[in-house]
Amino acid sequence: MALWKPDPTFYPSPRDAAAAPPEKLAYVAAFSRPATTPDAIAVLDTDPDSGEYGQVTGFTELPELGDELHHFGWNMCSSALCPYAPHPHTERRYLVVPGLRSSRLHILDVKEDPKAPKVVKVLGPEELAKHAGYSRPHTVHCGPEGLYVSCLGGADGAEGPGGVALVDHESFEVLGRWEVDRGGQYLAYDLWWHIAHDVAVTSEWATPSMIEDGVVPELLLGRKYGHQLHFWDLRRRRHTQTVDLGDQHQMVLELRPAHDPTRKYGFVGVVISVEDLSASVWLWHEDAAGGDGPWTATKVITIPAEPAPADSLPPLLQGFGAVPPLVTDIDLSVDDRFLYVSCWGTGELKQYDVSDPFHPRETGSVRIGGIAGQTPHPALPGEPLRGGPQMVEVSRDGRRVYVTNSLYGAWDEQFYPAGVGAWLAKLDTGTDGGITLDERFFPHGDAFRGRRVHQVRLQGGDASSDSYCYP
Repeated sequence: MALWKPDPTFYPSPRDAAAAPPEKLAYVAAFSRPATTPDAIAVLDTDPDSGEYGQVTGFTELPELGDELHHFGWNMCSSALCPYAPHPHTERRYLVVPGLRSSRLHILDVKEDPKAPKVVKVLGPEELAKHAGYSRPHTVHCGPEGLYVSCLGGADGAEGPGGVALVDHESFEVLGRWEVDRGGQYLAYDLWWHIAHDVAVTSEWATPSMIEDGVVPELLLGRKYGHQLHFWDLRRRRHTQTVDLGDQHQMVLELRPAHDPTRKYGFVGVVISVEDLSASVWLWHEDAAGGDGPWTATKVITIPAEPAPADSLPPLLQGFGAVPPLVTDIDLSVDDRFLYVSCWGTGELKQYDVSDPFHPRETGSVRIGGIAGQTPHPALPGEPLRGGPQMVEVSRDGRRVYVTNSLYGAWDEQFYPAGVGAWLAKLDTGTDGGITLDERFFPHGDAFRGRRVHQVRLQGGDASSDSYCYP
């Protein structure tokens, strides 16, 4: 008699995940701008013993134009093992790939041939609008009750409120709006949780009309982009608290909770301060001082802007005479020890030891690309690079870090008007800190067939895609 067994890539604890075999493939969102060709999922060989190491070995185009792929995720992950809603019979088999501009959701099967994902279902924008009242799907997180898809827009596709749609992780039908009571939440971006404590956290970017054609200076200087965190009762789907970081801190984006489910804290990146162009990372945690609620946030990292001559800057920045770091992504290693911070403007990836989360200590830094620096990769030392470390993905064991260089089509063109190109770099990490670029691994340019590259997902899971049930 056949027995149900958990997918071997489901790991009850962070320790189990870190001890698992390393990834041999990476899946990369590749998008076309202008939208003259379909977007695609590129498959990269990440096995250092392979003759195709660092090369694109698979390329699945989507059926229509104009998706602008951004963030995507797995249909299931280690949260399938959590005791209050277990699904151990499901598989990490499908990639769930939203089109940020098209509002389509694509389901790609990787089981039959992991190097050739197959499109098996496409949900049109009407599905999100009709069943959840949302549009512009942005980020996918797999949870024990389904797929949580954060969306920037309401059903009209231009304004808010944005929020979270719940999608069945087997039939891929849109079940409805996740929020029962959203309180004062209007702007949306990311969603994560402390799953063992029934707490969800959401962050804020903007409505679609505020980002569609790039940064709107009047909105930025008017402090209209997101600057708050929202806390929720995860199971009851009710808003419980808002924490305002201050409206000078614009665009509160990527959420990275501690992987150990007993630790009730996490990190969030802030793109820019309108007071001095700095970027920052904040720690959310329980409010021991007994403030306005059980949660508060403390700024733990500040990264200043860097002076630069006006002729090396795009028109958007020439009046400031400086390059803002533009922290557009962060990632926390599975052991909760190292935090990686991408500075897309200055072209720097920073590594911090956050063993003491209230007092991060910088332990590594690499420069590549950047608005003013255009620092080459060591594999092509004579070729200036545009774009900078943007999306960051960390392997389960923390020994490898992957970065891509495109943020969002319209924003790429504002900050890098000569073009960002397309490249993906891999870095190796030291046991006690430090990061170095892998000279053997640098797919770029024509490797992605004219597309730009954004998020990376690793075969078997990675640092930012899973949540764990046990410490």
